[in-house]
Amino acid sequence: MEKEINKGKIVVSKDGPYLVSGNLPLERAEIVVDENEEACCWKKGKKYPADESYALCRCGKSKTMPYCDGSHMAGFAGTETASRKKYLEQIDAKTLGPDLELFDSRALCANARFCGRKDGTWELTKQSEDPQAKKMAIEQVCNCPAGRLTAWDKKLWKVCEPDFEESLSIIDDPAIKVSGPIWVKGGVQIEAADGFVYEKRNRVCLCRCGKSTNKPFCDGTHTRIGFNPEKDGQ
Repeated sequence: MEKEINKGKIVVSKDGPYLVSGNLPLERAEIVVDENEEACCWKKGKKYPADESYALCRCGKSKTMPYCDGSHMAGFAGTETASRKKYLEQIDAKTLGPDLELFDSRALCANARFCGRKDGTWELTKQSEDPQAKKMAIEQVCNCPAGRLTAWDKKLWKVCEPDFEESLSIIDDPAIKVSGPIWVKGGVQIEAADGFVYEKRNRVCLCRCGKSTNKPFCDGTHTRIGFNPEKDGQ
């Protein structure tokens, strides 16, 4: 059976919130760490009530997180600065392994930290003739919410991707006491404020703290500024 045609859509409003339509499910997702405090897997969290459309905060100041409450009207500058090239045109590093090839677009990094576990995704790729190393490298890549990394099976020349339905998750990272970006899954259409349609991807992260230098996408700034609006009462 073919996968249902995508219906979800996110419009990045000018200096305002993300306007979500298409009845996209919204929940929280927590980064889980292992005994060495390394990010290893995901844990599902609270589910928000289903709604055909809703507006998600983009400025980082809403008191009704994750939803918009109009705080952006105080002077939020949300100018989009991200590249409009397709992912494969943004690759700035490649790692070749016996069984895997790793593509890397560093501008998309959301600091989720899955790639640092054990020997790290790059070294595991180089060891990918070992089934365990290959499996772990693919697992780490697939856990990367921002889609910075993609792994390609060299024998099948097929990209290794998780099977996501269209949905959104608000990322929580309790190990470092921050709340993160909006994890967009399953090829949801993202439209810029001027009408440009970004490439549909299986996993990307949208900035929620309002401070990214790669808007509308997350650049990991939330980890550097300690963004945690729910905990701080915003």
